[in-house]
Amino acid sequence: MIKASYSDKSLVLDILTKSFDTNKSVNYIVKQDKKRVQRVRALMDYSFEVCYLFGEVYLSNNKKACALILYPDKKKATLKSILLDIKLILSCVGLSNVKKALSRESKIKKIQPKEPMYYIWFIGVDPAYQNSGIGTELLNEVIEDSSRKKRPIYLETSTTKNLPWYKKFGFDIYNELDLSYKLFFLKRDAA
Repeated sequence: MIKASYSDKSLVLDILTKSFDTNKSVNYIVKQDKKRVQRVRALMDYSFEVCYLFGEVYLSNNKKACALILYPDKKKATLKSILLDIKLILSCVGLSNVKKALSRESKIKKIQPKEPMYYIWFIGVDPAYQNSGIGTELLNEVIEDSSRKKRPIYLETSTTKNLPWYKKFGFDIYNELDLSYKLFFLKRDAA
């Protein structure tokens, strides 16, 4: 895997927008209107920016998959992060969904542990290249990176078909949240 540069942002947004187009958790937050796809992209833009500031953005060696990693203990309120939050509300969530989005985030934060972690915010493969081993290779490299950093990995998924895949890599479900869909909380201890 390679560390993405800022010039890779458009590519990362393309991969994630396509990968998460029908994702229940993403579409729960994104305002559902004729601009839905642009709103999904706006969420990925926000996530890229936050991870670029307070984590890492990785691409697979062939640049067909990516992972957005956040270190929540390093995240802090800055003028830039506040402006990103405002942009997210206006371009993605919509004013009418702010309460729902904040409520969901509050519930997630109550479940997530407070320890320093290696948080996989998004990991995705361009749909044209899924089921070819690229995601597996990238996740193995992400696991190695978390081990070097001595941080346990945490993530959430609403995609039940991905649960056996994550379990194959040593992830365990440590909690669930019932929204209008089921959100699974997964953890893998630092090796």
